[in-house]
Amino acid sequence: MEKLTGKSILKGIAIGKILFYQKDEQAVKRVKTEDTKAEIERYVNARKEAVLQLNELYKKAVKEVGEMNAAVFEVHAMMVEDGDYVDSIVNIIETQQVNAEYAVAVTGDNFSKMFAEMDDDYFKARAADVKDISERIINILSGNKNSGNNLKEPVIIVADDLAPSETVQMDKEKLLAFVTEHGSSNSHTAILARTMNIPALTGISISKEWDGKIAVLDGYTGTLYIDAGKDTIDKFKKRQDEDIKSRELLQNLKGKEDITLDGRKIKLYANIGSVKDVANVLANDAAGIGLFRSEFLYLETNDYPDEESQFTAYKTVAENMAGKKVIVRTLDIGADKQADYFNLDHEDNPAMGYRAIRICLERTDIFKTQLRALLRASAFGNISIMFPMIISVNEVKRIKEIVKSVKAELSQEGIPYGDTELGIMIETPAAVMISDLLAQEVDFFSIGTNDLTQYTLAIDRQNMKLDNIYDSHHPAVLRMIQMTVENGHKHGCWVGICGELGADTELTEDFVRMGIDELSVSPSFVLPIRKIIRNIKME
Repeated sequence: MEKLTGKSILKGIAIGKILFYQKDEQAVKRVKTEDTKAEIERYVNARKEAVLQLNELYKKAVKEVGEMNAAVFEVHAMMVEDGDYVDSIVNIIETQQVNAEYAVAVTGDNFSKMFAEMDDDYFKARAADVKDISERIINILSGNKNSGNNLKEPVIIVADDLAPSETVQMDKEKLLAFVTEHGSSNSHTAILARTMNIPALTGISISKEWDGKIAVLDGYTGTLYIDAGKDTIDKFKKRQDEDIKSRELLQNLKGKEDITLDGRKIKLYANIGSVKDVANVLANDAAGIGLFRSEFLYLETNDYPDEESQFTAYKTVAENMAGKKVIVRTLDIGADKQADYFNLDHEDNPAMGYRAIRICLERTDIFKTQLRALLRASAFGNISIMFPMIISVNEVKRIKEIVKSVKAELSQEGIPYGDTELGIMIETPAAVMISDLLAQEVDFFSIGTNDLTQYTLAIDRQNMKLDNIYDSHHPAVLRMIQMTVENGHKHGCWVGICGELGADTELTEDFVRMGIDELSVSPSFVLPIRKIIRNIKME
């Protein structure tokens, strides 16, 4: 038996036969042609077919992993029709008088290399996307229909890496788990695995010789057992049975309070990215929504969403939550979330650049449109508004002045609005250090642990080379959370956590003991966290 260790993407156990997944990367031959018009026509038809395939993939992904995670396929469809990409392919066909497959392959390689060499992490990530769409078009041109989704039996997929499209196309009923050699734990594919609830490991040195062998994947320890013996299989089958029973028992917690053994109540909310995600929130019995990522309303359109479309989205969520709190984060565009129509300049370090509240306070027309929609929707439910990327008291005061002016406009127009709490994200060390001053200006804090961790440790959380030293449990991060809680409470401000760390079950009890008032997590984590909370005794 061979035992290997990698990085776990999702906790869980998988037992089954290995399928070594190898992409059909047949060499694309350069073929001279006299009829360049015919080749361009072949390419145009293949491009149209690629867009149709990606649109179907998007629909499938929405059903399986939600609108937010499916958005990557909309991005791919747009990239297929990108002007520069299209022009390059047509130009190569015309000037070099070559076949369409070769022109697409060369363009894909050139663009992928160009993106990979950029300093900007957002554009670096686009290198894999360009490669993915180019392979799709080449497969269509060459008539290759083997997309890797025809799984004959339940298997553990082992691959060098997987594109998001490959992951979604696989039959979920037959995909037991997957193991990759490359890919970050924060990649699109990793996020999809967590959303689809599929155990997965990355960072494992893989081998073709494993194909057909029986393996055990232990997502709790990040271990893969190749050619596992009967004793090992029996041991992990027992663990699997325990996991199934645990999930069934969790259903009994629906309708129960989020309260410790000695009576301390915690608000246990859920994070969402779209109106459709509300169904999952209700199904998992969350007490409210602690983070509605409103930027996805902007990322899903080709132009700025108007007041009415935003109002409808916020109103629908508020009504569906039937009086439960809904905390909407205002526009957090920039960094790794880009919308072309914003026309943002290229930045060497976008994570620390022109983003989120910095855009809103400069482009107040966009900001006021969103605030009008939010305040109007607040008349139909329990909406709170939260502002991201705060670093100063002056920013908060400016925000409050703008909110006040928007309320005055609505009053003058005779448009009703509710009594909304105003809060801020604590996701920069600067905000932590002045949290005693900020707490005097707002009703609540929500700690964004993803950005707070990367800024505190000076580690890019998207960089897989740094995965081994990216430590969200670092004492500095935990001390900052504790400081924020203490300063918030000192000035009557309640404090929550809405980052990934909120769902870290190893820290749930620590957060409760720190005095955290609220945890907002992915809907599927609500019941597991509830179970822990209900077993905590504060003595």
